[in-house]
Amino acid sequence: MSDYRFIQVEDVEAGIRRIALNRPDKRNALSNALRGELFDALRKADADAQIGAIIIKGNGKCFSAGYDLAQSPNEPLPRQVSPGEGIWPRHLVDGWFEMWDMATPIIAQVHGYCLAGGSELATACDLVYVAEDAQIGYPPVRAMSTPDCAYHPWLMGLRNAMEMMLTGDSISGIEAAQMGFANRAFPAGQLEEAVLNVARRVAKIPRDLQALNKRVVHRAMEVMGARAAIRSATEIQALCFHQQSSRDYMKKMRESVTRALDERDSKFQDYRTAEHRRK
Repeated sequence: MSDYRFIQVEDVEAGIRRIALNRPDKRNALSNALRGELFDALRKADADAQIGAIIIKGNGKCFSAGYDLAQSPNEPLPRQVSPGEGIWPRHLVDGWFEMWDMATPIIAQVHGYCLAGGSELATACDLVYVAEDAQIGYPPVRAMSTPDCAYHPWLMGLRNAMEMMLTGDSISGIEAAQMGFANRAFPAGQLEEAVLNVARRVAKIPRDLQALNKRVVHRAMEVMGARAAIRSATEIQALCFHQQSSRDYMKKMRESVTRALDERDSKFQDYRTAEHRRK
């Protein structure tokens, strides 16, 4: 539909628009440019009176393995935010809250890796459906920082959130549905049709009512403190980068992203290092 470089946009049927992250060779890493295109497409869909549901998925083997750690530091951010400490997590959280505040229901279709920033993107959606064998996790807590968007205790509860924070381990799609990260899990081959079926039902409800249906749930979360807590967590994330362990890790990242990630996860024998073992 549009001349995007890093996403594909299509109206799969009347009332349903699908946005596919389209950097499969990079595991759909969320570069600044990709996120800029994503939000442009989301805003256009939200302004289209004919669209009753938006689906976000990833092309290739996974939904998204996270933010693009290898992009140029000179690539501009996709949105303006006040300068100063913590500019990175603050601008990210602003984006995810923009998705909360859109009138149109947004549905995440998650398969394969859904890690770090990829899990934040899924969380910002209103509904999340996952492949049973998906891997959802936040491995940066092992070596770099707390999450940019600390959604975990709000969706998954104290104990599940704490376990993910203290290990950096991933959970399967089945576990994600059991813990509250996702609505439901499906066999990978059935996921796309299952998500379409949900989108069809969502799109049947008039847009003006649906906007308020979204809002009533988000307002309840806000009254309980979700928005304030997630914003306050950006300050904790910014503090992480002043810790010696994080400074040491970031030095390794500047030398070689791949080597730093492998070193981080090799002692746990998961994520990329598990793939290496299988090969």
